[in-house]
Amino acid sequence: MEESLAFLHAYGARVLVAFAVLLGLWGAYHYFRNQRVSGGFRATYLIMLGIVAVQDLLGLAALVAGGGPRGGILHMVYGAFAILFLPGAYLYSRGDDHRREALILAGASWIVSIAFIRGISTG
Repeated sequence: MEESLAFLHAYGARVLVAFAVLLGLWGAYHYFRNQRVSGGFRATYLIMLGIVAVQDLLGLAALVAGGGPRGGILHMVYGAFAILFLPGAYLYSRGDDHRREALILAGASWIVSIAFIRGISTG
């Protein structure tokens, strides 16, 4: 059971890196083109947030099943950061300025992609 959870947790981390980088590129495209982010972008951002929540739950389940991160508590800090930072950035970005929204959401995607990579390296 622990090995299955660890595999799913590791696989999910790599999926999230790809997801965050693609969203970062997509949001940067909207920002530099001076375009409003689409509903599809926002929905994809929220899907990434849902995947982060599942990823965190898989990590907790693996921890309860007897596993643990090789890098210690820092690995868990990256997971907690992502689940708190992404919704905060989403709520902060809401407003009338469409360029600001694109910048904040793209920037948040790039920031969490770095956190995901650091989490993989500590985990």
